[in-house]
Amino acid sequence: MQHQNSFNLKATFDFYYKSPKLFSRKQWIIVGIWCLLNLLVFGMYLSAGSAFGMATLNLIYGCALIVLYFTRILAFLISPLIYAVLYILSLVKLMDKPDNAMVYEWGDALWFATLAATVIRSYFIEAYTIPTPSMEKSLLVGDFLFVSKFHYGTRLPVTPLSFPFSHNILPLTDSTPSYLSFMQMPYKRFPAVTTVKNNDVVVFNYPAEEGRPFDKKENYIKRCLAIAGDSIKVVQGDVYVNGVLADKPDQMQYGYTIKFNSSYFIDERGSVNEEKFIKYLYQYDMSINDIIDQVHGDGLFLVMPATNYIAEKLKNDPKILLVDSFRYTPQSRDPRIFPYYEKLNWNVDNFGAVYVPKAGDAITLDSLHYYLYNRVIRVYENNPDFKMENGKFYLEGKEITRYQFKYNYYFMMGDNRHNSLDSRFWGFVPETNIVGKALFVWMSWDKNASNIFKKIRWNRLFMGIH
Repeated sequence: MQHQNSFNLKATFDFYYKSPKLFSRKQWIIVGIWCLLNLLVFGMYLSAGSAFGMATLNLIYGCALIVLYFTRILAFLISPLIYAVLYILSLVKLMDKPDNAMVYEWGDALWFATLAATVIRSYFIEAYTIPTPSMEKSLLVGDFLFVSKFHYGTRLPVTPLSFPFSHNILPLTDSTPSYLSFMQMPYKRFPAVTTVKNNDVVVFNYPAEEGRPFDKKENYIKRCLAIAGDSIKVVQGDVYVNGVLADKPDQMQYGYTIKFNSSYFIDERGSVNEEKFIKYLYQYDMSINDIIDQVHGDGLFLVMPATNYIAEKLKNDPKILLVDSFRYTPQSRDPRIFPYYEKLNWNVDNFGAVYVPKAGDAITLDSLHYYLYNRVIRVYENNPDFKMENGKFYLEGKEITRYQFKYNYYFMMGDNRHNSLDSRFWGFVPETNIVGKALFVWMSWDKNASNIFKKIRWNRLFMGIH
């Protein structure tokens, strides 16, 4: 093809478009395999209760992707943008202005990479970042980790029409959805390699979020303390599952009451030297942003999270006058705590016992069960008309006394026990919201480190997650 001086839309399309009649045998084999896989997904959606029309639309959408790729139409759709970028580069003499062949090569490579990466990201493994300290010190803010989606059974897309490589917000925007919600498929998973087990570190979609399809809700990561069928109770900060004290992660944090020696941190004006205080905390891998409570108004008698190891080190520091474990008082009700029932005097350190629902199990309904499982029945199991009136319970207009659960549920908690918004605050996580199993940290970045060479936490690279 001759070198062109201007972009010709028809010539570009004619160059890109490849009739299916010209597909090679290898290409037809790939198309066939891809369409058979989409046909399998079509059958799985029907078995999960999808409307035939929606399942068919999803089948057409899936099969069309591979056909459009081999006909080069996908590359054509984005080639004007690539052509414009390359043309601008040519104006500043970074490269010669390309002809259509170069644009096709760029477009073809980009679409192939996008398709391959989307399949891997959707069905096998995906990268996540730890944004909050709820799992410290097991997982740190700035840890980058890989999460397996196939361990617990890959969840088929519930909202399949979405922008690649974005979860729920379009890139470069603050709130524009990255998905179209008119095509909603039912919940279904491929066969699992393993089930969610006690103490697994799990990524899931935050169940209490409103306004989005459940697969597009924000991703959270916590430790699964209780699985479906378990009973969980928290007594003075210790977790008991089925009456047995649960294992405590090595790097788990509790709150400690710490009284700092003011002579080291108060400046000549009688105020806390915040910069000096922040540097002091940093040497213990602590942050002023993690303060749980302030005991007195002097600013130096604080409740802060720490591991047992750090707490022992603080006790030997002359800048510390007091280090004592912190627990909320039994029978003191925290209104933020699930299930928000005024007759329950529960708090972060004293909670339960609570039964975690298991698929197929039934409960006898009473007022306590109504508060515990109301959201489970109405929202997660799609019974919006479930209600309690005058001490009686109604579903689809009929009085019921028992309810049988459809799904398995899990009770998640952060390892930073006094600085984690978890199931103690918003209840159970349905199996529909489970994303995958956290595998290992592949990169860790400490944004607070002053030395550029120390910003990478080298000791955490490729660290397994337990």
